[in-house]
Amino acid sequence: MNLLPRRAAIVVFLAFAFSYFLSTLIRAITATLSPALTQEFALNARDLGLLAGGYFLGFAVTQLPLGRWLDRHGPGRVILCFLGVAVLGCLAFAQATSFGGLLLARMLCGVGLSACLMAPLTGYRRWFSAPSLLRANSWMLMTGSFGLVASTLPVQWLVPVVGWRVLFMGLAVLVLLAMAMIAYKVPAWQKGQGVIGGEPKTDDNSYREVWKSQYFRKMATVGFFNYGGLLAIQTLWASPWMMQVSGYTAMQAATSMFWVNVSMLSTFWLWGMISPWLVRKGWDAECLIGIGLPLSFLLLALNITCGQTYSEISGVLIALYCMSCTVVALAQPAVGLAFPAHLAGRALSAYNLVIFTGVFSMQWGIGLLIDGFGALGWSRSLSYQGAMAVFLTIGVASYVNFISSKRHGKNQKPHA
Repeated sequence: MNLLPRRAAIVVFLAFAFSYFLSTLIRAITATLSPALTQEFALNARDLGLLAGGYFLGFAVTQLPLGRWLDRHGPGRVILCFLGVAVLGCLAFAQATSFGGLLLARMLCGVGLSACLMAPLTGYRRWFSAPSLLRANSWMLMTGSFGLVASTLPVQWLVPVVGWRVLFMGLAVLVLLAMAMIAYKVPAWQKGQGVIGGEPKTDDNSYREVWKSQYFRKMATVGFFNYGGLLAIQTLWASPWMMQVSGYTAMQAATSMFWVNVSMLSTFWLWGMISPWLVRKGWDAECLIGIGLPLSFLLLALNITCGQTYSEISGVLIALYCMSCTVVALAQPAVGLAFPAHLAGRALSAYNLVIFTGVFSMQWGIGLLIDGFGALGWSRSLSYQGAMAVFLTIGVASYVNFISSKRHGKNQKPHA
């Protein structure tokens, strides 16, 4: 049973959801802006991958202190402090005159927006029941998909009208609005709220119990390579792939990404609808990941093989790949439920660190591979195909390790 009344829970969800919408919009916007930024700053694939990955690097470095602060001070106070940094990051990006300035601003944005999912999930862990938590997680990701949708065609339409610098100034204003909503609507953090028996006196505020968990380590593999890889493709490399390999124009790629993100939005909505039923039927995250991920490998392999030959279906295949990969998102709330409520912030933030370190590594790594294959004399399209083939191989190896760990380990049961 939820600790918050239904109406209050909806209002809190919406306040947090708006900030997460902005987080994903700012996260993915570099994919749509890549042609303009590449032309203005003479960026190569390595630079573009590092620029997009800089957001996730800033995101990752905050996760461990973030988890401690969330458990101690609560989601409302913590996210407001972080969003203030995001405002500075957006303004710095709008004023950047060099690649170094862009990269620093992107890292500031990553730092400032790094609490936009962890803060609400920490609150939901104490305020919502387990089925409601899974639904709220999926619908937060659905809200994030709205941000990804907004980063495609709407941004593509706005940039020629107002320019990308003015666009980032507007985003800074919207982040300030999100801060006002959270300050007004999110309840104060009460020590021991939602924790059976109260806060343990022996809690040393460390991550020891999280790191030593066999369940956490088992989920970390797919979090780093498969979930991180999905976000790397969705938020950066899908659009350049369609332009460099499939021959799409910038507008065609933005349109395709619009529909990719709409399909992701719909998929997360569906997960939110069916996850309580799945919990009642005993279908846990491990089982669903084990069944669902092989389909994503098949779809990615098909897209790599098609290359330029069947370029007209490239956008559809990317959309299907992303949809099939969403099953790994179930790992995040499962990790939160696998630990006591007083450890929720640390468990969720530690897992988020795994995911976004993976995103940074996959984004930059794919860029390095593309440039590396090009240096060997490969064509641009073949370099992209080679890089994606390496990524696919790593993803399959990660899945094999996950299945092996699952078979030899005992499941950790969710805590009340």
